[in-house]
Amino acid sequence: MTKTTYTITGMSCVNCAGRIEKKLGQTPGIDRAAVNFAIEELLVEFDERAVTSDEIESLVTGLGYGIKARQGSGELRFGVKGLHCASCVATLETKLQANPAISAAVVNLAQESALVRYDPAAIGQAEIFALVTAAGYQPQADEAAEEDVARAFRTQRNWFLFSLALSLPIMATMTMHGNRTIGWLGLLLATIVQFTAGLTFYRGSWFALKSRSANMDVLVALGTSAAYFYSLAAFFGLLGGHGEVFFETSAMLIAFIRLGKYLEARARGKASEALKKLLRLQADKARLLVDGEEREVPAALVKVGDIVLVRPGETIPVDGEVIDGRSMVDESMVTGESLPVEKKAGTGVTGATINTSGVIRVRATRVGEATLLSQIVKMVQEAQADKAPIQRFADRVSARFVPAVLGLALITFGGWYLFSGHGFLFAFKLAIAVVVIACPCAMGLATPTAIMVGSGIGLTRGILIKRGSALEQIAYLNALLLDKTGTITLGKPVLTTLLAVKGVDELRLLECLVAAESQSLHPLARAVVESAAKRGVTPGAVEEYEERGGFGISCLYNGVRLLAGNSRLMKEAGVNIEPLAENAERLAREGKSLIWIAAGKALVGLAALADPIKETSARAIADLKLLGIPCTMITGDHRDVAAAIARQAGIDGFEAEVLPDRKQQVVQEYQKKGLFVGMVGDGINDAPALARADVGIAIGGGTDVAKETGDIILVRDDLMDVVRAVKLGRATLVKVKQNLFWALFYNVLGIPIAAGLLYPAFGITLKPEFAGLAMAFSSVSVVSNSLLLRRVVKRL
Repeated sequence: MTKTTYTITGMSCVNCAGRIEKKLGQTPGIDRAAVNFAIEELLVEFDERAVTSDEIESLVTGLGYGIKARQGSGELRFGVKGLHCASCVATLETKLQANPAISAAVVNLAQESALVRYDPAAIGQAEIFALVTAAGYQPQADEAAEEDVARAFRTQRNWFLFSLALSLPIMATMTMHGNRTIGWLGLLLATIVQFTAGLTFYRGSWFALKSRSANMDVLVALGTSAAYFYSLAAFFGLLGGHGEVFFETSAMLIAFIRLGKYLEARARGKASEALKKLLRLQADKARLLVDGEEREVPAALVKVGDIVLVRPGETIPVDGEVIDGRSMVDESMVTGESLPVEKKAGTGVTGATINTSGVIRVRATRVGEATLLSQIVKMVQEAQADKAPIQRFADRVSARFVPAVLGLALITFGGWYLFSGHGFLFAFKLAIAVVVIACPCAMGLATPTAIMVGSGIGLTRGILIKRGSALEQIAYLNALLLDKTGTITLGKPVLTTLLAVKGVDELRLLECLVAAESQSLHPLARAVVESAAKRGVTPGAVEEYEERGGFGISCLYNGVRLLAGNSRLMKEAGVNIEPLAENAERLAREGKSLIWIAAGKALVGLAALADPIKETSARAIADLKLLGIPCTMITGDHRDVAAAIARQAGIDGFEAEVLPDRKQQVVQEYQKKGLFVGMVGDGINDAPALARADVGIAIGGGTDVAKETGDIILVRDDLMDVVRAVKLGRATLVKVKQNLFWALFYNVLGIPIAAGLLYPAFGITLKPEFAGLAMAFSSVSVVSNSLLLRRVVKRL
């Protein structure tokens, strides 16, 4: 299956999104189509053998919407500088198409841009840009997507100002309809507004009705047309006694709805701010080292294997490995941690992080779309395109809402006209108000805007949401299964205890132990060396080194025969271990690995190593319990070890000696009990269990985000981020429910007022133009309420 993301333009409400989903869902070869109305995005999973990307675009344009594939799907759009004439165009197109991995290349001289279709498996952006550079032109990284958003924002603003400027004179002279000259002015201005700023509603209505559905455009076009054409007929005296003109209603209605679209576009931009900030972190330039010479080039031209120089204060342009130098790097954009991390030769660095101190040379290992930043951006975009289960409720309501509103409008008109005695015009205006006020936009924006803000908050804290629906689902968790190694524990052995026999100095004992273990590659030996280094003890030179599998090590150190190994080695050498036997039994019960140390035939000490729990694990598990989520540990380790870790971490239950495939079965068993199960693991060994769980949480996915199976990825090796993810999910779900409540409550309250329910008792009616203003602000209020979710950051 191929997964492609598109930008959709021209949608007026959530019903438009539903039409696109329905049309694509009925197309053979398309497995899944999800439209996010809030961010105007379409995510499609399809079989390229059955349907092509061009066919998908044709289906969407046939419905009356604009569609544009996002970069990363084998299509690259970019600017080109240095084009002078048609000959330049032909030269560049020929150069690009000569590469077998490029299927098409179209260069536009007027726009100074190029469109290239290519095989992503064979060539990438850096190589394509290199071809352009080799042809003598300068490629410019594509900023079209951001410019499109800015252009759409400006368009909505300009249409609002235009329609308002033409509507205000009509409003100012609305009491002077008896003056024929003023009447002609109102007709002229209203006509211009109706068929310029209001034309988009007619276009949307045509495509909606053609596909036998109804959306916001239908409601607005119907309401404004009724007011305009009634006034038109009345102006020319075609309605006899019902000849009142109210051109201001249709003109101001369009102006107010345009105001709502403008404010909505502005609020949407704020909702996706976190992702935009992340995109702006990418470096534009790189200092490429070629034959010892420094050359500044666009970052997009760097290829895997290239060496780049990064000075203090500069942004690292690519993912890579430090080959020379030492520095501190600010990785807060990835991990959320404010403290810089030390980098030296052999350590990895991430593109878009900031070098804060020394000069380093970095060998590029991943560039372009393969970098961690690009993976995160793609993941967040896909998460925002995903539909949460609760949103489907809003979609179902919205699909039935417009026909119901039209029915209510007819009932309103008929009731007031036939039974009230207030006349045709009064009933007509109330019916228009009902049509206009009941737009389902607010319901369509309720869920996706909250998901956008929630996923953005997670992004700033190193909590990556791969599926937007996971933010809702994690709020329902009532059982959490945790892997032990690398999740609750550090994932590697550490020297935890060093016991010296009476008369032996502990530091001297550590010196002998590290000398004996210094040449071994065994994980326990490596742990001893690392622990000793932290205490300032370095291994000395040894002679006659011998390592025996299943026993331990023998060597000469400063003329003394040292033994370091298990009890069998001691027994074979005739070393009496009774002085520390009781301590050894206690440490063994705690699940620790033991190393006996002897000098000659005399026991000098005992070392115990274990995979300790992380500093925050016990606190995280306690906090999860306070949230009402019981935790169970699943591990393949020995039962004694599991019991010891469970006690230290405060976990109530555990399953030990579990094989990887059994973990998946445990998840299923919990689900059969009716529990909503989350699984926390390292994302690789626990992949089947993570995939099976209702919510899979991969912990410590820092540099291999794309490989992780989890629905939620915690970049840091910190179990407290599970607590933060749960709190974030619950806060997001609360905000979604608030949005849906107010969207529904608004319609429940607004429609009766628009229908004149308060008129008999209080004399209150709602003019159609003000009904349009209220409708516009309902959508804005929902998006604004979603933005308030940012306050939850302080509680994470």
